[in-house]
Amino acid sequence: MEGVLEGFLTIGAVIALGALLAHTGVLDSSARILLSRLSFFVASPALMVTVLGRADVRAVLSGNLAASAAGVLVASVLYVVAARTIWHRDLAHTVVGTLSSAYVNAGNLGLPIAAYVLGDAALVAPTLLMQLLVLQPLALSVLDHATSEQRFSVARALARPLRNPLTLGSLLGLLLSLTGTTLPAGIRDPLELVGGMAVPSMLLAYGISLRLGPRPGHGTSFAEIGYITVLKLLVQPLTAYVVGRFLLDLDQSGLLAVTVLAGLPTAQNIFVHATRYGRAEVVARDSIFLTTVLSVPVLVVIAALVG
Repeated sequence: MEGVLEGFLTIGAVIALGALLAHTGVLDSSARILLSRLSFFVASPALMVTVLGRADVRAVLSGNLAASAAGVLVASVLYVVAARTIWHRDLAHTVVGTLSSAYVNAGNLGLPIAAYVLGDAALVAPTLLMQLLVLQPLALSVLDHATSEQRFSVARALARPLRNPLTLGSLLGLLLSLTGTTLPAGIRDPLELVGGMAVPSMLLAYGISLRLGPRPGHGTSFAEIGYITVLKLLVQPLTAYVVGRFLLDLDQSGLLAVTVLAGLPTAQNIFVHATRYGRAEVVARDSIFLTTVLSVPVLVVIAALVG
């Protein structure tokens, strides 16, 4: 489990740096907003172009994708039902909560785990592409609609994803992958350099929020955060396992891959989205914190039982 520990230590170190810089007064709340906007509008789209441009899109059609999608669907539906009927959350809050319940950290944590624990970095591709090309554009489109003051329009709803920088970056990366196009070094190298800021920016912003915002467990419903954590770390991987084993008949390595990847914690970029739209920021932050801490023993147990 060296890859798991290395991934968590790397993430934790950068988050701790953000908290330290906030504690010493080097960075403040305005820096958190600036870092989040930099990641959302500039660095993350560049990262999507380079990551997806190198990916094998055919991996999306594998059985692993179906099992992963089933886990996402079940966790998402269970959260939406509770959010709308029990806690009576508005649409934007529900979207952020749904992402917190089902959107895994497939990038900066899933990649090292797939490479060092599962033995093949390509195993994370189905989950990564599903999130970047389906879940994220859909969620951001709904958030755009929920936070806009304009009246609903079908034309605007269809056009919104194409105005979102993350979606545009993902689509461009997919186009490069499908066509087998390699960007010239004069374009690729600056994109990779700028894209390299995405993960550090969002982690630093998250660390600042931990230090300057309400303490984890304060400022939102403990029941809601606990429910999200159960969906993310128990329901989602269990669903992926059941579908993969009993419906898709995956082999042991494939079954281990989909279960481990479904058990990853909530991705840090959900906090960036929450900050960008000014909705459910504390829910996103606390969900990331709690699922990240608790996912370590969960992943160890999954690897021991399924592997």
